[in-house]
Amino acid sequence: MATSRKLITLDEFTIQQTRAFPKATGELSALLRDISLACKLINKQVNKAGLVDIIGKFGATNVQGEEQMKLDIYSDEMLINVLRNSNDCAGIASEENDDFIAFDDAYSVNSKYVVLFDPLDGSSNIDVNASIGTIFSIYRRVSPLGKPCTKEDFLQPGNKLMAAGYVIYGSSTMLVYATRLGVNGFTLEPSIGEFCLSHPDMVCAEKGKIYSLNQGNSRQYDKGMLAFLDYCMEINKEEGRPYAHRYIGSMVADLHRTLIKGGIFIYPGDKKNLNGKLRLQYECNPMSFIIEAAGGVSSDGKQRVLDIQPSELHQRVPIFIGSKLMVHKALEFVTAGTEEAAVAP
Repeated sequence: MATSRKLITLDEFTIQQTRAFPKATGELSALLRDISLACKLINKQVNKAGLVDIIGKFGATNVQGEEQMKLDIYSDEMLINVLRNSNDCAGIASEENDDFIAFDDAYSVNSKYVVLFDPLDGSSNIDVNASIGTIFSIYRRVSPLGKPCTKEDFLQPGNKLMAAGYVIYGSSTMLVYATRLGVNGFTLEPSIGEFCLSHPDMVCAEKGKIYSLNQGNSRQYDKGMLAFLDYCMEINKEEGRPYAHRYIGSMVADLHRTLIKGGIFIYPGDKKNLNGKLRLQYECNPMSFIIEAAGGVSSDGKQRVLDIQPSELHQRVPIFIGSKLMVHKALEFVTAGTEEAAVAP
């Protein structure tokens, strides 16, 4: 009797994509497989939260001065260890570490790619069982092969990305990744332990009905941002109601919803944090690459996020990201507010 098999695993999908490029070596596919393995192991610990001593504060701070959670440390170490044992990664940079780590064994120094990641985005949500995630990005190194990678490999603008993605640990565990061929989503099938294609050719709607930002910080916002908030809360002529406000406090969760349903996610600069709080290399660049590959837009309020030349590993930038028409509308208000401030006496 003939069997019907509809599931396509992440490995199978990446191999199929590799076949479209005769000169491809398979290293990028292998890296995605290694990252997915690390995230499966992280997911296992996330699912144990509350049953074992894995939630709560670790008792130390990271390079940004933020308190680290136990799962932050576990996730960081898991990704580093898996990628160190890979033959396809020259080195890593992590939000949780002061500096990059170059792998100097005989295989790694000849690897073409470096990986940057936020091992556990939204970790402050762990104790309340809200969605959290892992964000990663992959660059082709610019330093010569045969030698350890250098800092310059990690300070490339987002427009040089080869691939980027995230894993969201929520009601189901899902991996979304983008290349220049597009964006595809894979849901973890627990019975076989594989990420399987569930959301092919993902597209971010031109316009959404949801705006997402920490409205509790509004006293710190400038006039342009406050004007945009007023616009969002007014009765929208097309919808007949205001836009809905949703904010989880995990960039992965908020942007996953934005990608699926459309909308806008904002973490602006304000009076307290002029450059915002999100990191260019670990959060904003990979998420911008994904959203743009799906047809959306990402800006720091002045320029395309992916065109920013990073000057340091832990650089922060403001971000306006999501559905094209909503981002453009927000930027209209921000620009008008900036111009008004410039001519004020």
